[in-house]
Order: sequence, then structure tokens, then C-alpha cells
Amino acid sequence: MAKFLPFILFTVFTNAAAQVMLKYGMIQLGPLSFAGVNPFVKILQIVFSPWVFLGLLTFVISMASHLFVLSKVELSYAYPFLSLAYVAVAFFAYFVFREDLNAMRVGGIALICLGTVFIAQGGSRIHGEDDIAALSTDPAHEVSR
Repeated sequence: MAKFLPFILFTVFTNAAAQVMLKYGMIQLGPLSFAGVNPFVKILQIVFSPWVFLGLLTFVISMASHLFVLSKVELSYAYPFLSLAYVAVAFFAYFVFREDLNAMRVGGIALICLGTVFIAQGGSRIHGEDDIAALSTDPAHEVSR
């Protein structure tokens, strides 16, 4: 299980990085207004602004990594780790964007971290290992070798 943890954490941090890039991109664009503008054109302007585009691209990379992880471990094990992206984003937002990090948020972050530790300790089956183990103990399989 531990061998897939780097991939899970890569997914978490690319997800968090994408959020930060999207926020920075939207700060650069300023408050949105669709008044007097074709909404389709406005959406294209948003999507193709450099930081938003980079954030969306990073999300694609994050999702590709997550798909790899899901092909290897149980969903109920891998998915809760994504909550750690909130932890990373909250701290980054505090230090870079000067967003509020009050006691309630810190408490919530602590609970998220604690919950993720509990889930990680519970472990997960690796997809395909049960099939290999079953084949190696199956007497019929021994005959066919």
C-alpha cells in the first residue's frame, strides 16, 4: 500500500496547486461581469487566460494521476486523501493570498488530518493482488503450469 502513497500525494498536491492557480488567475482577471458581453466569449477569455489555463491543465494531470491510483487501490482508501488538498490550499491561501485562517478552520484542518491518518492506517487491498494470490494457491492452477 505504501508504494502507492507517493502517487496519492502527487494527486493531492497537483489538485491543490490547480486550485491556487485558478484563484490567482481569477484575481488577475478581476471581478466577473457578463453585462454587455457574449457569455461564450467571456468563458473563452477566462479559460484561456494564462493562470486559469495552467490551473485547468494541472487538474487534468491530477485527474490522470488519480485514475492511475484508482486502478491500483480501493476508492474508499484513495478518495479521502483528496481532503488533504483542502489543508494545503488553506495554508497556501493564508500565506500567499492573506486569507483568514481562524481557530475554526484550524480545528477543521486538524480533524481532516486526523481522519486521513485513520483511513491510511486502515489500509487497502491492491487491485490484482487477490487474483495473483488466488492463482498461486489454486491446485487446478498448479496442474496447468
